[in-house]
Amino acid sequence: MNRHTIEQISIFISITKWLFISSIIGMVIGAGVTFFLKLLEISENNQDSLPFEHYYLLPFALLFTVWLIKRFAPDAEGHGTEKVIEAVHKKSGKIDIAVIPVKLLATILTIFAGGSVGKEGPAAQIGAGMASFLSDMLNFTKEDRKKLVICGIGAGFATVFGTPIAAAIFGLEVLVIGLIRYDVLLPSFIAGFSAFSTAQYLGVTYTYFNIHFHQYVSLDLLLIGEVVLAGLFFGLISDITITMLKSISKYIKNISLNIYIKAFLGGLLLVLLSFVVGDQYFGLGLNSINNALQPNPYLPSDLPWYSFLIKMLFTSVTLGVGGSGGIVTPIFFIGATSGHWLGTMMGDHVTLFAALGFISVLAGTTNAPIAATIMAMELFGLEVAHYAAISVVISFLMTGHRSVFASQILAMKKSDILKIDFGEDVEHAKVDMEESDIKRINIIRDRIEKRRKKHMERYKNRKDRTEE
Repeated sequence: MNRHTIEQISIFISITKWLFISSIIGMVIGAGVTFFLKLLEISENNQDSLPFEHYYLLPFALLFTVWLIKRFAPDAEGHGTEKVIEAVHKKSGKIDIAVIPVKLLATILTIFAGGSVGKEGPAAQIGAGMASFLSDMLNFTKEDRKKLVICGIGAGFATVFGTPIAAAIFGLEVLVIGLIRYDVLLPSFIAGFSAFSTAQYLGVTYTYFNIHFHQYVSLDLLLIGEVVLAGLFFGLISDITITMLKSISKYIKNISLNIYIKAFLGGLLLVLLSFVVGDQYFGLGLNSINNALQPNPYLPSDLPWYSFLIKMLFTSVTLGVGGSGGIVTPIFFIGATSGHWLGTMMGDHVTLFAALGFISVLAGTTNAPIAATIMAMELFGLEVAHYAAISVVISFLMTGHRSVFASQILAMKKSDILKIDFGEDVEHAKVDMEESDIKRINIIRDRIEKRRKKHMERYKNRKDRTEE
């Protein structure tokens, strides 16, 4: 056989292999995550059966969650996706099977009691954990295990949000900033579609967001300019979100108290805050997201313009003291509500700017602009795609080399005048300006200073002559 024939046969075998494996993995993950979503739905439906407000249990739920994770599966700590990224980069995708039941139970407890977290991170970690376990059980190579764990991220997200294309790309994009592994593209798509279809077959519906974009938006230059400004604004919101999450987490860790006491006091603090700012910031916040994505320019009275800042605080405290859950759903809340407020300031297209905030803050905080743009099309329709692409990319660039996922690896720089340590994670990478650009800026600054002094001398001489 000639070289071309051997190549085509090898590729055909590889495609067949991953079509089969990814389909099976996707179905298993879809079923597993569906089980998680059903339990979560049951727990939320029973919140009103309590003789008191469900979030009064938050201090006790956080305390128990911290104990549960510390005792049985320390890798289940945090918002899920971060631990999977770390496992891919440092452990060839190896994930302890104990993470699955512990993460499931800890997240249900946190959300049931009103913890401000999401369900997508645990779904990704559960999906990745299942992929890792099946890989080990079937004696797959480390490289194949890593590929399947990456597929597990996308399959978990697809099952939760019902956006299989965006979910598959997200699973690839969040690993390395500026680089996508094309060799995992087909398995990710197949696993995502398989998980999504399995979840639908098992009764999961995707109407809970109710955010399909129906507002007609014509292409005009003024609106394009407003979208550019929106992208800058959402980049700022993304940066503030990352800063608050990291700062509060660091502050809580530095408090010299027992971790269980900190968890209890953190929950108690949020309960007390709810008496001042309202209780709409507890839990997933899907109703608030729906309200923000309605064409009505006036938010309900219980959701003020600064609601995205309060949500940042509630989420940061919940995760900082040891709550279990995802970060993406709170990011959707922050993006949609800040976008709605910006839309009212712009005076028109309120729904459009809320939708842009929804996906632009996701892109800025997670460094996943391609997935966010595709998600805009899957959720809001093709007519928003061109505006979404502009806002998403600007937000992604404006956030800088930062992320809510500290284990993301840097493989690009967002400005030509910056000097970056490629191959390092965002938590430890050094970011500085190129020496030539520093010199150029110093020269410009010196020229401006000389001109300022020259103008001041002229003004002083002119004033002295006038007085004489």
